[in-house]
Amino acid sequence: MAREQDSRQAVTDGVTRRRPLRRQHVEETVEVAVPVRTAYNQWTQFKTFPRFSTVVHDVEQVRPTVTAWTIGYGPLRRRFAVEIVEQDPDSYLAWRGLEQRPSHQGEVEFRPTESGGTAITVRMLLEPRGATGRLTRSSKVTQVTARLVRRELLHFKQFIEGLGQEGGAWRGTIRNGRVQHDHPEPPRSRVAQWPVG
Repeated sequence: MAREQDSRQAVTDGVTRRRPLRRQHVEETVEVAVPVRTAYNQWTQFKTFPRFSTVVHDVEQVRPTVTAWTIGYGPLRRRFAVEIVEQDPDSYLAWRGLEQRPSHQGEVEFRPTESGGTAITVRMLLEPRGATGRLTRSSKVTQVTARLVRRELLHFKQFIEGLGQEGGAWRGTIRNGRVQHDHPEPPRSRVAQWPVG
């Protein structure tokens, strides 16, 4: 469903994030019958998206925070890069497209449910430019995008519930597009290195 929203702040675990979504955006939620940790771990295995998605054909990990996605229907294909700008294990992931047009950004939240499952909410904002931008401002395009996101979430639900467990995990934290390390590197010695013989 498309929703009218202003820019807003989200506070989770003491961390304030600017939600990138404003104006008309797509927001869809699905509940999966696996724990949050399992759902999150599988979601972060981006290379497995083609196994359940009807539109994602390939995902390549370019750098720790950048992936290249190939999507499309039938013979039509489009490749673009995405940067993960925020990521908190078991709760939140936000991304932005690195392409010029159409640009997009989004976020996905993972919340535990009373039944022991996970509510997964995906929000996406497409920001096409030029003539494409004028065409996509219509509510019909937003409705089509919402249906596509909903269908892909339902495919993920079937996939993870069928597996019953994740096929891998990446548990890192990302802030402002940079991986945060649990243990900072020790300071380098200022003493000159002696040749070893």
